[in-house]
Amino acid sequence: MSEAKSQTSKKIWFWISIVINLGFLGAFKYFNFFVSSFSEAISMLGFQINLETLKFILPVGISFYTFHGLSYVIDIYKNRIEPERNFVTYSLFVSFFPLLVAGPIERATHLLPQIKRQRTFNYAKTIDGLRQILWGLFKKIVIADNCSEYANYIFNDSGHHSGSTLVLGALLFTFQIYCDFSGYSDIALGTARLFGIELLKNFSFPYFSRDIAEFWRRWHISLSTWFRDYLYIPLGGSRGGIPMKVRNTFIIFIVSGFWHGANWTFLCWGFLNALYIMPSILFSTNRSNLDTVAQGKYLPSFRELTAMLLTFGLTVFAWIIFRAENISHAYQYIKGIFSRSLFTVPDILPKTVLILTGVFMLMEWFGREQQFAIARAGAGWPRPLRWVFYLVLVQFIIFYAGKEQQFIYFEF
Repeated sequence: MSEAKSQTSKKIWFWISIVINLGFLGAFKYFNFFVSSFSEAISMLGFQINLETLKFILPVGISFYTFHGLSYVIDIYKNRIEPERNFVTYSLFVSFFPLLVAGPIERATHLLPQIKRQRTFNYAKTIDGLRQILWGLFKKIVIADNCSEYANYIFNDSGHHSGSTLVLGALLFTFQIYCDFSGYSDIALGTARLFGIELLKNFSFPYFSRDIAEFWRRWHISLSTWFRDYLYIPLGGSRGGIPMKVRNTFIIFIVSGFWHGANWTFLCWGFLNALYIMPSILFSTNRSNLDTVAQGKYLPSFRELTAMLLTFGLTVFAWIIFRAENISHAYQYIKGIFSRSLFTVPDILPKTVLILTGVFMLMEWFGREQQFAIARAGAGWPRPLRWVFYLVLVQFIIFYAGKEQQFIYFEF
């Protein structure tokens, strides 16, 4: 592509590469979904057809390294980088092991130069990396895995629980997916830092957001910015007025939902988030909360608190659809919330889990202004206090290490 003698030839090679990359992803991840959906649609019309599905084993991390490869090709096409001649270096960029199975989604412009330059051992970076790994393990094993035990129990038997219990299940899943995914990201970033590699930051306290636009600037940052730079802006971004903004916004959110998996629940989740963000798009307020949340203040103003709670509530509602097995399950779950004992005490009340989650969110709030949040906690503390804090985290991790729940994003 870089040696093409004409723009037409360059464009042909570009699209061949795009089609091949997306073709592999489509075949492995979405072929059976489309075949099954087509068969169901035909059946609803009264016709019976038998279409064969493919018995594929989904390759590990295919969604993530496909996007790595796409960013590389697009950046070469846009003349942002030169092609990498060393196949081993290129392969390492695509499949760097800390981020292979659950991100963050890296850019060739950011990661390739770090891989190619000479690196020397840096004690300070190594200690920072170990702190971030420890904090990631704490979020995953202590918070996420404990929340998942009760969230799974409630979601898997949602028809027999009260409305208040269903609300509790949605809240527990909300903290499960955040601590699970951001915990993995912390482990990935910390591990990469041991090797002198700085990966893209993937989370920035999303549950303290004051509107949905801010939430998506703080949640899965590497994916959100990937879609912004490689899909939203090439489609025209915000340059064509309100109709184009609305169209492009719905496209990136629906594609984002579909990227998470071949299920109508993910498409609905993406569509719902597009609806959520529409007021910000229509009234051009989507860039109004660019500053750090309540920076320098331990207590938010009443207006900020109200905005945070509303945004959090909308996010929890969307996570119900994301977590449900199918659309029917999501409908029944939401219907159950408003039809059975919403204001009673939940049937299940895991006090220890709720206390741990509450303490964790307080730590997140008070540590939000640090570069790596609580991942760097204790960096400036006196040594005895610092080591006591680390040992407490280790003790919690050891105590709760027997649940062995896999990372949520392994399936995406």
